[in-house]
Amino acid sequence: MEVVLALVVGVIIAGALYLVMQRNLLRFVFGLILLSGGVNLLLFTAGRPIRGAPPLVPYGLSEPAGAVANALPQALILTAIVIGFGLTAFALVLLLRAYERLGTLSTDELTARVAEPRPIADRGDGEVAP
Repeated sequence: MEVVLALVVGVIIAGALYLVMQRNLLRFVFGLILLSGGVNLLLFTAGRPIRGAPPLVPYGLSEPAGAVANALPQALILTAIVIGFGLTAFALVLLLRAYERLGTLSTDELTARVAEPRPIADRGDGEVAP
């Protein structure tokens, strides 16, 4: 089962990296969401998923009886889901504001509009026109 999960993780992360390297901000955000899911699945796979009982210690014993599921990867994944949701919400709002202000989501057009200054025209009277 771990081999299948490892292959799925590889496919998800490869797809996420493909989307992140696109020249469109919306595809970048979708790649970020997909990467977050892939990393969560990677953490789950690294925790060696087994079909075991919940990690509860019965009364009177000092350790669980039998095979139990590892609770640490589950707690890490839950934390990563919450952080990933916050990051996704922030990225989508930032994407919306960039589209409202600049009118495009293409990174080529964004750099041409924002990063490069406009040429300054000299009127000849000592005043510089914007």
